[in-house]
Amino acid sequence: MAIPVTRMMVPHARPSLRLSHLNLPNPSRVDFLCRCAPSELQPLRPELSLSVGIHAIPHPDKVEKGGEDALFVSSYRGGVMAVADGVSGWAEQDVDPSLFSKELMANASRLVDDEEVRYDPGFLIDKAHTATTSRGSATIILAMLEEVGILKIGNVGDCGLKLLREGEIIFATTPQEHYFDCPYQLSSEGSAQTFLDASFSIVEVQKGDVIVMGSDGLFDNVFDHEIVSIVTKHTDVAESSRLLAEVASSHSRDTEFESPYALEARAKGFDVPLWKKVLGKKLTGGKLDDVTVIVAKVVSS
Repeated sequence: MAIPVTRMMVPHARPSLRLSHLNLPNPSRVDFLCRCAPSELQPLRPELSLSVGIHAIPHPDKVEKGGEDALFVSSYRGGVMAVADGVSGWAEQDVDPSLFSKELMANASRLVDDEEVRYDPGFLIDKAHTATTSRGSATIILAMLEEVGILKIGNVGDCGLKLLREGEIIFATTPQEHYFDCPYQLSSEGSAQTFLDASFSIVEVQKGDVIVMGSDGLFDNVFDHEIVSIVTKHTDVAESSRLLAEVASSHSRDTEFESPYALEARAKGFDVPLWKKVLGKKLTGGKLDDVTVIVAKVVSS
């Protein structure tokens, strides 16, 4: 028997496009697939599930095409969510970096309930990657919630996820990099990483926990204490995802901001020329990038 599916695409997204809350029926699966559109997914399951808010703001120079990040959210079982970040270096070869990340997320959305996936992040990443025919590459993070409260996470690259409980971060993924600013990535080229190179985590969650997932445009520009403050003060997931994206975007454009990205760069030996150091200068500023944020609260009906 066919499983009912609702899918939504936003082909020409804007930095602040808003979707009104949706009153959904009770299908087995409802998917949202988009590049830049805040919204909220209401929990549909009687056990633990996810109430999700999303918001994305493209790089200022990439607004016309909606940026190069992509995401999908599904209510299948406890809830599934993922972010992919298209690698911008492909533009130097006249390849649109957004095509790979968009198709990767579309394939993940289509295959999430495939029997061969077995509700496993590794299998889903593998099948979605194999099915992607566009040239390019992307980092990816994917999380699947079991209704009993087990969150399964697969990550390739520097997209990230943080789990908050009672105002504290109790778990965070670790970025995978070959070297500074060169993350692991799935690619159309055979020499790159596969699902076998992914980092996998299994975390127990409980009602009231908050999951913050995003592209590196979020975590390169927003400190943990800022994430905790916003999520704690704003319990509405749509509102907190919007605020996190706006803070990240603002920091990314601030050339004087001591961002997480600038601190890491200096720690790894990247800084201003010596003559500027003599004048008391140092490398500062956020990292201008696409910003994609998913905030999910663990709830029960």
